Amino acid sequence: MHENIIRTILREVAAGTRDPESALDRLRHLPVETLPSARIDTHRSLRTGIPEAVFGQDKTVDQLVEILGAMLAREQVVLATRVSPDKAAAVQARLPQLNYHAPARMLTGNKEHIPRARTRGEVVIVTAGTSDLPVAEEARISLEYFGHRVHTLFDTGVAGLHRILAHTQRLASASVIIVVAGMEGALPTVVAGMVSAPVIGVPSSIGYGTGAGGFSALLGMLNSCAPGLAVVNIDNGFGAACMAAAINHRKENNTPAPEEP
Repeated sequence: MHENIIRTILREVAAGTRDPESALDRLRHLPVETLPSARIDTHRSLRTGIPEAVFGQDKTVDQLVEILGAMLAREQVVLATRVSPDKAAAVQARLPQLNYHAPARMLTGNKEHIPRARTRGEVVIVTAGTSDLPVAEEARISLEYFGHRVHTLFDTGVAGLHRILAHTQRLASASVIIVVAGMEGALPTVVAGMVSAPVIGVPSSIGYGTGAGGFSALLGMLNSCAPGLAVVNIDNGFGAACMAAAINHRKENNTPAPEEP
């Protein structure tokens, strides 16, 4: 359950259009729902602005059906990452309301509950090459289900520098930029040297031999000379989306923080 729904419930109680018992019934599963194989953090979106997501790679079909079925019953978006096509098909056979995004290897549901996020602007996702698309798609879908506006720029790597320079205006207008790159991982440094917005580098596992499954790109990004560049783990599109959402989130008002006692 996200903040907008709770605000609506509280306003209805204050206005007398909802009785306290009805409100309590809607809220009674905060903050955790315990299942045989998991404990769902239903309070996470309220605390952090980012809903809980399920890491599907090492879960069985039965576990995913149990967890995602419980989440579908809630007024919240449903996200499961790293779900293989065959596992997704088996889950969808039992939970047909879920959608599968093959490039990103994600299952999603409850799209009608995407929150109306208060954001500072648009998140731009950039990839160095076409092979980086699965990681970028994981970031894009996650951000859209968090309620953020996203624009994508694909195949703009440094081997043809004119490709990224052609998008200078779009990059300059972004609130935050995610850059996915494999090989030597140079593109985030180039982008961070062009803009004032924070840049999140995502090393991808794309590359030959000494690319070492993304470690060369990771080390290159960590040793960047460009200011304003932060780096997440290899292929971690979801983690980049969470960081971008935290940066792009705008508080409802400018109320100062309470003083320390």
